[in-house]
Parts: sequence; C-alpha cells; structure tokens
Amino acid sequence: MGTIETDVGAFIETGFVRVEGAFSRELAAEGRAILWRDTGCDPDDRATWTQPVVRLGDYPQAPFRAAVNAPRLRAAFDAIVGEGAWQPRGSLGTFPVRFPSDQPPGDDGWHLDASFPGDVPADFMRWRVNLESKGRALLMLFLFSDVGEDDAPTRIRAGSHLDVPPILEPEGDAGLGMMEVSERAVPATEHRSVVHATGRAGDVYLCHPFLVHAAQPHRGAEPRFMAQPPLVPSGPLPESSPVRIAIQRGLGR
Repeated sequence: MGTIETDVGAFIETGFVRVEGAFSRELAAEGRAILWRDTGCDPDDRATWTQPVVRLGDYPQAPFRAAVNAPRLRAAFDAIVGEGAWQPRGSLGTFPVRFPSDQPPGDDGWHLDASFPGDVPADFMRWRVNLESKGRALLMLFLFSDVGEDDAPTRIRAGSHLDVPPILEPEGDAGLGMMEVSERAVPATEHRSVVHATGRAGDVYLCHPFLVHAAQPHRGAEPRFMAQPPLVPSGPLPESSPVRIAIQRGLGR
C-alpha cells in the first residue's frame, strides 16, 4: 500500500481503504487481553467458546484510546474526511467478537449502517441515513487480531457506496430508516464484487458510510477481535472531502 494520499482516489472509487499498521501489534495485544476478560471465555479452553458472537460495548481504556488516536490514523482521517471535519474519539466500540462455530451467527445479512437517531433514539433499528450522512463521516473496522479468509472477515461490496446516493437523494434531510435503506441498497448493489476485510492486528479499514457490507460465519481456529465504530463529523462535510466527492459521483455529478 502506498501513502494515504495515493489511496484517496481508491477510496472514492471502491469506498474503502486499508491503513496497514495504523496502530501497533502491542496495543492490539493489550486490547485483546481486556476484551478476552469481558467475553467471559477462557482463551485456553475452547469448551468455553459456546457462542458464535459475543458483543462488547464501548472501551475507553488506554490501549483503545491510543489506537484510535494513532498519528497515521489521524492523518488518514484528515485526508479522507477533511482536516478539522471530524471529531476525535476517546474510546473504541462496539466489538462483535466472533468465535469459530457451527452455529449461524444470526447477524450476517447485507446492510448499510445507520447514522442518526429516528423517532425513538434508544431503538437503533429505527436510526436513519440521509444523503449528507448526518452523524457519520466513516465506518471504521479496527482489527485487534489477525484476520484471514476463514476468520469471519467483514464482507464488503466494493463500490456499493456509489449506488446509494440516488436512493437517498429523493428522501431529503429525513432520509430513510436503516431497514428501509438496506432493503433498497442490497438489491441495487448485487452486481458489485465482494472484498474481504482481512489483515493483521493493527490494520484499520476506513469505509465510506454508504458502503454495503456484511458479517459472515467464523470457519477458522482463533476468535476474531474487531471494533466497528463510526467517525463522527464535526459539522457538514466540506466540498473537498473525498467522502462528499464520492456521494456526488454516485449522483453523476
């Protein structure tokens, strides 16, 4: 991978970029130790790995704060979202920890993430998405463990973010609910090629907020630890933001 500057064009075209070694493997190991404890599972006793997915919440501890504020990552945020156009984070979450399992995970459908509350703010399934991507500048995937093809890597429909703006434009500022926009976006992006978010602990995928993606079952040997937090914008995205440029490209402008 080249410098983050040379990857901006690829981000606009495919909807994502991988920042290799965004934070250290030592930080990843420190974070995993905290997460293992909270799973209630024993890393040395596979008999305790009884669920395909264990969901963990937000983590403000030092390894997670350091990871999300790593200098290479902050530079990438400036390049892809816009300098000063994003809010710094003091924590990381949520973590859907995926274990090797023959059970279906129950959450592996293609979808688009929501970004701002609907009429019932506490009900995440009623959250919404609009053309401006209110409340979300990026979807981020923080790898806290090595992730190979069999280790339940997130599936990404490359370029699918370009198919979503025409769906959202007629809906105005209110946008669409998460379920409704996903129901429209999934069939509209079936022609897109699928890429797996594999990599090493310390890698981070920065994804356009309109990217259609999905989980998948874990067929490997070791649990996958990954955070998938949003990067929140500090205000309306500038015209020069690659996130906004991609939206305009999706509209044919």
